[in-house]
Amino acid sequence: MQKILVVDDDPHIREVICFALAKAGYATVTAADGRQALSLCERERPALLVLDILMPEMDGTEVCRRLRADPARDHLPILFVSSKDDEIDRILGLELGGDDYVAKPFSPRELVARVKAILRRTALPAPGTAARTMQHGRLRLDLDRYRAEWDGQEVVLTLTEFGIVRTLLERPGKVCSRDHLMNTAYELHKIVADRTIDSHVRRVRAKFAAIGAEPVETLHGVGYKLGPCE
Repeated sequence: MQKILVVDDDPHIREVICFALAKAGYATVTAADGRQALSLCERERPALLVLDILMPEMDGTEVCRRLRADPARDHLPILFVSSKDDEIDRILGLELGGDDYVAKPFSPRELVARVKAILRRTALPAPGTAARTMQHGRLRLDLDRYRAEWDGQEVVLTLTEFGIVRTLLERPGKVCSRDHLMNTAYELHKIVADRTIDSHVRRVRAKFAAIGAEPVETLHGVGYKLGPCE
């Protein structure tokens, strides 16, 4: 059973989410605030984090920032949940590295569907199954394990960051507009802002730059493209 960490300061909301996830076959652990969530992430090693934004002690955005700054937990999928159905909050959550967003009041069935979709993208292939890969120069993507490598060295990306690199790799050397990246890198939420894509691309560049690589090129006012990767 895959384990989901549910973080919300409202015990009723935690109970509803855990009940829905348990019916879908997931194990759950819970936290009432951000500090407890970080501790449980370390101890429980969950497959996914369902994270409320507005909480005491430490809010969900700060939890996300700390996880994304930790190379050991940077890849942990995060589904944000918040009572504030405001575009600014949605964009902020995605810019920080969230993989999806659900607004309260939500349908438990919808939340479970989004959890399944995220975990499906991170599932390992069955033993003996040939890996599906894409490669361009020194850049290689393992599509089944959501693993990116540059010259054999792993670059840990979030699901959305991986989706952006995959989209660029499908058309190496050709420019992808921000609209195209929005419609391909985001599988469940299509309505995001240009600056959200720009934020994700900046993080992708920073991660590759840390190992001396610069695969993504900008055409100002147009979009992004994958360079020669030599």
